[in-house]
Amino acid sequence: MPIAGDSASLNRPHLVRHVLLGLALVLVCMLASYLALAYKFVPSALSFVERRHPALATVGTRAFTASGIPGDPLNLAFVGSESSLVRAMLAAGWYPADPITLRSSVRIAVDSVAHKPYEDAPVSQLLVNGRRQDLAFELAAAGNPSRRHHVRFWLTQPHDALGRSMWIGAATFDSGVGFSHTTGQITHHISGDIDAERDKLLRDLQGLDVEHGGPLAVNWIDDFQPQREGRNGGGDRYITDGRLVVIESPEAASAQ
Repeated sequence: MPIAGDSASLNRPHLVRHVLLGLALVLVCMLASYLALAYKFVPSALSFVERRHPALATVGTRAFTASGIPGDPLNLAFVGSESSLVRAMLAAGWYPADPITLRSSVRIAVDSVAHKPYEDAPVSQLLVNGRRQDLAFELAAAGNPSRRHHVRFWLTQPHDALGRSMWIGAATFDSGVGFSHTTGQITHHISGDIDAERDKLLRDLQGLDVEHGGPLAVNWIDDFQPQREGRNGGGDRYITDGRLVVIESPEAASAQ
């Protein structure tokens, strides 16, 4: 006749194995949670924080004319050094704009009438935080300087926690020359779809192997522009989805 104590003794090894398997499962789950937290979620969160460059808190969302009239909306940013920005723009086929002088102003007027290309025609000055643009690039359209793709860049402060500088930009397409709706001065009129110009420059830059440093990284900030439509300093109407594209040079992306 079996004894109760003997039955408990026979089941004890099975109980121990179940306990050990349970502990092993708990340890595996804890290890998996640690790995996911330490190597995926936390780095992703930190990366997002770093990509939200601190200069965006003070740079505003519009450029302004010298008279203080709100000008072109800011719709892109570049994180990296000046040399990396210039290399990327040149590799994309965009030319630095000439400074505004009497000679360049006369040339752009004559070339516009004659429909002659002027690849580095000057662009007007706009201000961000009271400073005119540091760099400007353009790409002639249809061989006529009155129609062109162009972008202005302003160097911003401060640097981020990784010491990276940010260049805030406004990309628009000049659709022709005419009189300003606000001042009556002769000016370039812009196309209203400023997102198309932002996206065109992004396409030109994407896939570039900037001095073999790798492709440019791209991130988006939604709802950057508080208003989806408005008018620039020349009175031209624009519409936008409100997003800011942040483009990182390979050297900036590798710093994370």
